[in-house]
Amino acid sequence: MKTSRLLPFVALALGLGPLPSAVADVKLPALFSDHAVLQRGQPVPVWGTADAGEEVTVSLAGQTQTAKAGADGKWKVSLTPLKEAESLTLTVKGHNTLTVNDVAVGEVWLASGQSNMAYRLAADANAAAAIAAAADPQLRFFTISGNSSDTPLAEVPSKWLASDATSAPGYSAVAYYFARDLRKALKVPVGIIHSSVGGTPAEAWTSRGAIEANEELNKGLSEMQAAAIEAYPALLAKYQENEEKDLKNWQIAADKATAAGQVAPRKPAPPRDPAKNPSRPSALYNAMIAPLEPYGIRGAIWYQGESNSGRAAQYRTLFPAMITGWRQAWGQGEFPFFFVQIAPHVGMLPEIREAQLLTLDKVPQTAMAVITDCGDAKDIHPKQKEPVGSRLALAARATVYGEKIEYSGPAFESLTVDGGRAVLKFQHAAGLTAKDGELKGFTVAGEDKNFVPAKAEIKGETVIVSAESVSTPAAVRYGWANVPEVNLYNAAGLPASPFRTDVEK
Repeated sequence: MKTSRLLPFVALALGLGPLPSAVADVKLPALFSDHAVLQRGQPVPVWGTADAGEEVTVSLAGQTQTAKAGADGKWKVSLTPLKEAESLTLTVKGHNTLTVNDVAVGEVWLASGQSNMAYRLAADANAAAAIAAAADPQLRFFTISGNSSDTPLAEVPSKWLASDATSAPGYSAVAYYFARDLRKALKVPVGIIHSSVGGTPAEAWTSRGAIEANEELNKGLSEMQAAAIEAYPALLAKYQENEEKDLKNWQIAADKATAAGQVAPRKPAPPRDPAKNPSRPSALYNAMIAPLEPYGIRGAIWYQGESNSGRAAQYRTLFPAMITGWRQAWGQGEFPFFFVQIAPHVGMLPEIREAQLLTLDKVPQTAMAVITDCGDAKDIHPKQKEPVGSRLALAARATVYGEKIEYSGPAFESLTVDGGRAVLKFQHAAGLTAKDGELKGFTVAGEDKNFVPAKAEIKGETVIVSAESVSTPAAVRYGWANVPEVNLYNAAGLPASPFRTDVEK
């Protein structure tokens, strides 16, 4: 191969004229790099590029598969399922030879969403202890930098890193705790592919095909994007008109805050061009999800919804469509998809939590981590990420890996009326308890839909709700507020999700 690369230059030096161009090297995506983790127990796709028609041979763990690059230079093989392993060598041969070292086989999960998934371990409430205990060569992360595109990309630049005190601070805190708990429970290598961007809505992570498959969703998002593009010139002009004054006022306020030891206000910035905004429909999917397909994964964890809080009704359709689109693109069937319900915050409407809750009924192979006890009313980025990652791991351990453990808090199932009392039945209700005192967070209404604070008592695996002013209950709500004050748990110490019985599905 080295000789063939020199031939064109030798020919020119001898005055023989140009020979056919040098052959292209076989290439692999960055996903297949040193320290990679491959998914055990299912076919393992390996792909890359080479010269059109070039024969490529892939060898790993005693297996050898051969493929021929197509006219577009793309090739792909599918290795038969592998057992867990800690250090293998992947070899890919064509005109050249690639060697990928220290390849592990275990469990691979994709972690995605917006800022609360991107939130780094270094900023977590328990950062010091977590980082000090982070050294584990079989716990590995592949972290993708933010990027956007109007068309699906083929590659993402990154590399696999083994967890240690140097690399761990930059990991997603939620993903780290999730992976750490899986490592402890399964005792096999665990790999996390982390792809998230702060402040981004779900439509940016949804494939164009998934959006277009729903006429109402496609129309709504297209109109919203068109309106943003139309409004942009006026917004930019207004910013430019006031820029000097606004920057001067900001500097005064920032200096005052710094002198008082307070956080400075955000510096004024020009509005983003909607045509280039990473939040535009499908832009993050194209750049940060599509290049990962069809890398073998067990499933996905997701923490997002804050940027869609004001469009909760649309999220009921959008979020399931996004999940379905990912699953179709991967071609692995209905892989597990676990997500985090939005934490209490003054700006987060209860309807967005409800949209997430309803997704559990709409989409199979899903689970939700409820974190009503991990929020911060004034900070959209609560610092307690360990319970979040651990609750996602509970869902995986119970529903994917077969552990006989509880993974969900109490989940409302049905309402019956007994005189002046509403009787609520729950799933995951073993050991219902009110944490720190009497039950709180319940309201009840009659047919007039006038909700009033209610008395609530636990009776076995049910909750009895009543109010003196409501003679015949028609509906009950629990935690129905931006910042719910709630305390219904089960014996596993997991909180119940906020809900309303009068939801229109």
